[in-house]
Amino acid sequence: MAHRRDDEDYIGPLRRIVIAIVALALVATVILWRIDSPRVERMRHAFIDRYVPSFNWAMAPVSKVLTMAEGFQSYARIYEQNQELRRELQQMKAWKEAAVQLEQENAKLLAQNQVRLDPKLTSVSGVVMADSGSPFRQSVLLNVGSRDGIVDGWATMDGLGVVGRISGVGKTTARVVLLTDNSSRIPVTLQPSGQRAILTGDNSPLPPLNFVEHPERIKPGDQVVSSGDGGVFPSGLLVGQVVEKNGRLRVRLAADYERLEFLRVLRSHPAEQLSGVGKLIPPAANTAPPPEPERTTAQSPPAPTGEIND
Repeated sequence: MAHRRDDEDYIGPLRRIVIAIVALALVATVILWRIDSPRVERMRHAFIDRYVPSFNWAMAPVSKVLTMAEGFQSYARIYEQNQELRRELQQMKAWKEAAVQLEQENAKLLAQNQVRLDPKLTSVSGVVMADSGSPFRQSVLLNVGSRDGIVDGWATMDGLGVVGRISGVGKTTARVVLLTDNSSRIPVTLQPSGQRAILTGDNSPLPPLNFVEHPERIKPGDQVVSSGDGGVFPSGLLVGQVVEKNGRLRVRLAADYERLEFLRVLRSHPAEQLSGVGKLIPPAANTAPPPEPERTTAQSPPAPTGEIND
């Protein structure tokens, strides 16, 4: 214990002496380095040329540490830039979605404004106010009604294809039953085969085709248009395209049912019935034999009414 205590008594003064010597050497070096004298300048250069090159191995770890620090700083800047680019990309995607929606809406409005189905076929445009779709009924409400001349049964379109028909008219509103509704039945024509069928709604986005005479003549991709049979819908209105699902012919509707915002109600009128015969078409020849003249039976002279004498 005494030996250890003696060592501690010597170590403290020696440590203080060494620290003092190092401090004096550093102070002397700084002073020597700051002296502006040609002789001292030559001494400094000689010292640098003699000893500094041999200390490259000691400076290598410091250089590595500095390089790593600069690399980490550069990585931090790149990470911040990457995060900023990600945020800008998200904003650009949102703007892209908004631009696509505006483009589609603009295309629909332009189509509604420029479509010419029939020179005599006029239309009334309305805004879809509410969607009362349900598992059992699919319909929408328009902000046009009897004050605008809307009549039950008129066809409605979204600018691309048939959406449904008017079923229920109020003074300022009208209900449109969609083609996908379970109560919807419209006659259609399949082109180019010319087959007639009935498009039947079943509350699904792909309504089926029923009562097709020759299904083998129909191919997926054939165009489906309204036939005009029954006088409810005008003929030639685009309905959609034929698709085959689970071995059954169905129709992919041309109208965009997910974004029904504006609808056109087509003013259709019953077809005019022709009862007369044109001047270029002669009347049908009468092939029935002419009627025989009536025969008159000769009447016998009346018997004399005079008295007979016996």
